[in-house]
Amino acid sequence: MANLKMGFRWFGQKDDPISLAEIRQIPQTKQVVGALFDVPVGEVWPQEKIDALKKQVEDAGLKLEVIESVNIHDDIKIGLPSRDQYIVNYIQTIKNLSKAGIKVICYNFMPVFDWLRTDLHHQLADGSNAMMYEESKLPKDPKDLMAEMTSGSHGFSLPGWEPERLAALKDLFAAYKDVDAEKLRENLKYFLDAVIPVCEKYDVRMAMHPDDPPKPLFGLPRIFKDRDDMIKIEQLHESRYNGFTICTGSLGENPLNDLPSIIREFVPKDRVPFMHVRNIKYVGENAFHESAHPSSEGSLDMFDIMKALHDTDYDGYIRPDHGRNIWGEDGRPGYGLYDRALGITYLLGLWEALEKTSN
Repeated sequence: MANLKMGFRWFGQKDDPISLAEIRQIPQTKQVVGALFDVPVGEVWPQEKIDALKKQVEDAGLKLEVIESVNIHDDIKIGLPSRDQYIVNYIQTIKNLSKAGIKVICYNFMPVFDWLRTDLHHQLADGSNAMMYEESKLPKDPKDLMAEMTSGSHGFSLPGWEPERLAALKDLFAAYKDVDAEKLRENLKYFLDAVIPVCEKYDVRMAMHPDDPPKPLFGLPRIFKDRDDMIKIEQLHESRYNGFTICTGSLGENPLNDLPSIIREFVPKDRVPFMHVRNIKYVGENAFHESAHPSSEGSLDMFDIMKALHDTDYDGYIRPDHGRNIWGEDGRPGYGLYDRALGITYLLGLWEALEKTSN
């Protein structure tokens, strides 16, 4: 089990009710997946702030080697002339993170919206609540969606939903009006061609996160939805530093995505430095809710997923992903303590069984 680098996403002392001391008590969890959330998207992450976060994590007896996320400025995704300065800033952030010993940067290339759901606190039969997506309930006006997400956050910031940026929603949609999937992919290549040589020099791997949900929404393109998209992204810049975060939940939202097969194809090519492993439950066409991690609780076969990782000798970083709010916890949607801790224990149990039966 030593080759799995188990981590837990943490939103910082100011904005996370979960403490580092609590994370340390989760068995075999040595990594904190963190970020700076008070630096506007596109600006350089100051070295002193990175170092302060690293010290805080290490003082708690944990490691900080994965950052999730260093978000990409919209001007880069749109392809505006101003993108060059934002790429220069991103490169400096990579260098600064490297000095602090960061090995992986998780990022996404989704236009306007990061992940989205239609209900952040869907009540489940067992009394817990979880995030849910029902396409039939998606508002026609994205402004209404933004209002629903904000009100449903219960006062917590939502990763990828920067209120300052989304305040100009109408202008953002106008700026993306000529950006189709092909253009967005071209702009991703422009970005990767600039940053990957720096990543190679400073030994920091980029790990692109899938689109969530993995389909076009509100007329906006999506370019990381499935295996074919991964092949195209891989070919944009041939390097192990141009990698993926395989999120079983995000890719699994499309039942046609064969997750074990995707793992077996891309892990041996050394393109997967980071895994998000979670389960979801299909409840209709284009509808699902988050679930507890065990296979019995959702629609994904978590044993097959972990077996694919074991069979391919995966030794990268991994974390549980969106869990339920259970046992009276009213935490950040998807990011409570208890269900994610249970998820870690379950995943490690599967891994131990795979280890012992393969010897």
